[in-house]
Amino acid sequence: MSVAPSTNEIEYPESDGKPVGETDVHIDWIFRIRDILRNRYRGQRVYVGSDMLVYYEEGNPRRFVVPDEFIVLDCEQYDRRTFKIWEEGRTPNVIIEVTSKRTKTKDQQTKPEIYRQLGIGEYFLYDPTAEYLNPALRGYRLQNGGYVPIEPSVDSWLACEQLGIELRLDARQLVMRDAATKQVLLTRADAEQAAREAAEAKQDAEQLARQAALATSRTEQAARQAAEAKVAELQAEVQRLRKELENRKT
Repeated sequence: MSVAPSTNEIEYPESDGKPVGETDVHIDWIFRIRDILRNRYRGQRVYVGSDMLVYYEEGNPRRFVVPDEFIVLDCEQYDRRTFKIWEEGRTPNVIIEVTSKRTKTKDQQTKPEIYRQLGIGEYFLYDPTAEYLNPALRGYRLQNGGYVPIEPSVDSWLACEQLGIELRLDARQLVMRDAATKQVLLTRADAEQAAREAAEAKQDAEQLARQAALATSRTEQAARQAAEAKVAELQAEVQRLRKELENRKT
């Protein structure tokens, strides 16, 4: 009689054998969103996973889903090969899917049902080509056991309450910002570049201020010298007139 293997002997593959994305645009956005969110949560107890197998039933390696992006609050940051919900003791709070021709059906039908069963709080779909979703950015929030659409604000932002951020399209580009500060979220590389440009702009402004101060000082000095020369000229004229009067008296 065969004995069922223990869960410790069960193999949980690290890949489903499918590509990350079908076009460069989709791949670029998958990694860009990951980098933006990792930069936002750098140094915090928040895990940002990308295109990783998330196993949700212990002992059954067939029960997995592969989100493009998933964010887990109150979860340690370290490199993982897979994410097993029962080991982590945490379920992803938010999921973002970058929808393509290959994934549009799963993103809108299959995956949302799994995410609903797992209790994922918020779920977003983004189509960077605007070919497979209309509108190209959508958000859903779990309420009363089902997903309901997140209504955009008057200026078209979708609120992600779990993360305290807002999402919107600028043309076809996805933009994320902090809901409280309204500061746009950047990748670490973009943030460092922005900091360098700000520092350079500050240096340029300080240099211009120094040059302006020097020009002002030189102008003032020239004005003083001109005034002194005029005074000297007038004094010389006064002396000349005095001598002329004295000569006439004699």
